[in-house]
Amino acid sequence: MNADTVILILVATITAGVPLIFSALGELVVEKSGVLNLGVEGMMIVGAISGFMVAAESGQLWLGVLAGAGAGMLMALIFAFITLTLMANQVATGLALTIFGIGLSAYMGQAYSSVALEGIKSLHIPLLSDLPVLGQLLFSYDPLVYLALLLFPLLVWFLYHSRGGLVLRAIGESPTSAHALGYPVIRIRYLAVLFGGAMAGIGGAYLSLAYTPLWSEGMTAGRGWIALALVVFATWRPGRVLLGAFLFGGVTIAQFHVQGLGVDIPSQFLSMLPYLATIAVLVLISRNAKTIRLNAPRRWGRLSIVKFINVQGD
Repeated sequence: MNADTVILILVATITAGVPLIFSALGELVVEKSGVLNLGVEGMMIVGAISGFMVAAESGQLWLGVLAGAGAGMLMALIFAFITLTLMANQVATGLALTIFGIGLSAYMGQAYSSVALEGIKSLHIPLLSDLPVLGQLLFSYDPLVYLALLLFPLLVWFLYHSRGGLVLRAIGESPTSAHALGYPVIRIRYLAVLFGGAMAGIGGAYLSLAYTPLWSEGMTAGRGWIALALVVFATWRPGRVLLGAFLFGGVTIAQFHVQGLGVDIPSQFLSMLPYLATIAVLVLISRNAKTIRLNAPRRWGRLSIVKFINVQGD
């Protein structure tokens, strides 16, 4: 393996981690508010087909990205209405949202299976993109990659250095106290869920408009579930989510390079690697009850206080 191959693997690892960064950081905000949305996979796949359809019909790729975000938000709004207004079980609703999203995307995408797009192009920054090694590693990506990386510091600032982030985390820790202080708990949770849906939709749109600019049924391939696992694996810390996304991105890319190195491993086993890694990580961190709950919001996924607040008014 030469240096050029290593650079190609690193670049591919970063791009493979981008949909996970969007989806996992969005879900992190949702869970920080005390809500558990298991419908990330459904929001991603609907965002992927919606973005692809709009881009294919309009010829505007960035309009497709916005459509993906809007579709993810619409799916999230359905989840929020059912769980926060109608007070249904969050786990069951999230699972139903994923099943609904997978079926809906398959139906919507029937006419687009043979359509291909040019895709979002990588940026070429004068001088910087032409640098040896660093140019390819740092300055050869499409704008959505840089947007995903920019999302990380913005989210850290919001959660830990802004009043809005403090209120969001307080609602996740003790919605009763936040409600007593006059904060609109349900409204803020709605906004958090919508943000998570938009991020999942962009993550899905990235797959169909930049990563592999075509539509294929089930193209998210479980990335939404990996994003959910990433939040737990990272113990609800944004920095660890970012590192975990690149780790799982690297595992995903590994399956395409291992056989090229002459290693005789069945392709089916290599395809399982990202999901085996997810299970292995969850098993390891679940061995210690304190670790699995480290930094987790105290009212994470609980409904009783939401019912109380709905009765009392927002």
